[in-house]
Amino acid sequence: MNFSFCAFADEADSAISGQIQALTDNKIKFLEIRGVDGENIAAISKEKAKSVRAQLDLAGIKVWSMGSPTGKIKLTDDFSAHLDEFKHMCELAEILGASRFRLFSFYGADNSNAARDEVFERLNKICDTAKDFPLVLCHENEKDIWGEKAPECLKIHEKFSSIKAVFDPANFIQAGQNVLDAWEILHPYVDYLHIKDALADGTVVPAGKGIGCIPEILTRYRQDGGNVLTLEPHLSNFVGLSELESENKTEVSFSYPSQRAAFDAAVSALKEVISKLY
Repeated sequence: MNFSFCAFADEADSAISGQIQALTDNKIKFLEIRGVDGENIAAISKEKAKSVRAQLDLAGIKVWSMGSPTGKIKLTDDFSAHLDEFKHMCELAEILGASRFRLFSFYGADNSNAARDEVFERLNKICDTAKDFPLVLCHENEKDIWGEKAPECLKIHEKFSSIKAVFDPANFIQAGQNVLDAWEILHPYVDYLHIKDALADGTVVPAGKGIGCIPEILTRYRQDGGNVLTLEPHLSNFVGLSELESENKTEVSFSYPSQRAAFDAAVSALKEVISKLY
C-alpha cells in the first residue's frame, strides 16, 4: 500500500534549510509549508517565497499545500485584514507551486444560526477570492473552531462545493468526536489526510499509538482512491506551536532529544503502521 508522503517540516526545523534536510533524509518529496525560517507562511514576502521555491526545486521537493492560518481568528476579529492576508498567501501559493490551501472555520462560534451565518459569509468571501487562483481549498477540522466536529464540517462541504476536507484524526479526538463516525460522514469530501494520533485525553502520540484508528482510516482512504498523507505529528514543542492553537493547548506525552528526532520518529511510526497493512 503505497502513499505519497508530505509533511509539516517546520516541526523538524524552523529553518527552511533544515526542513529540506529532514525531508530529504526521510525520502519525503512533498511539503505542507507553514513555518519558514521562524516566520509563519502568511508573513513572508513574495521575494522570500521565490527564494524558498528555488531551494526546494534544487532539492527536488514540491510544495503540496499552504499550511495557512486562514480561519484561525475569532468571529469578533477584523476579517477585512484577514482576507487581505489570505489573498497574499494565494499569491505566494502560485510562486511556490502549491495546489492545495489548508484553512479553518473560525474560533469563538457557538451553536447559533447567527454564528453559522457569519462563518458561511466569511467562507463565501474566501471562496470568491480564491476563484482567481488554481487552488483547491481544504477545510481542516480543528478543536475549538466552528467546524470542529463532523456534522458542522459536513454543513461546510454541502454549502461550498469548492471546499474539500483535510481529515485530522487527532483533532477529532480532542474535540470529542468519534473518528470512524467522522470518516463515514465526511469521506466523500476528503482530499487528503493529516497524520496525527492522540489518546482519549487528547494527548498527542505517534501514529498508531492512540485511538485515531489510523490503520483503518488509511485503508478506507486508499479504498476511496486517496494518496497524499501529510505528517503533522506535534510530538515536540517546535517553534510556532503555541501560535497554532487557541486556549486549549495540545499535550505531548512522548519525549525526544530534539525536534528533528521527534520528526524522524513520527515518520518511522507512520511507515510501521503502513507496513502492517499489507
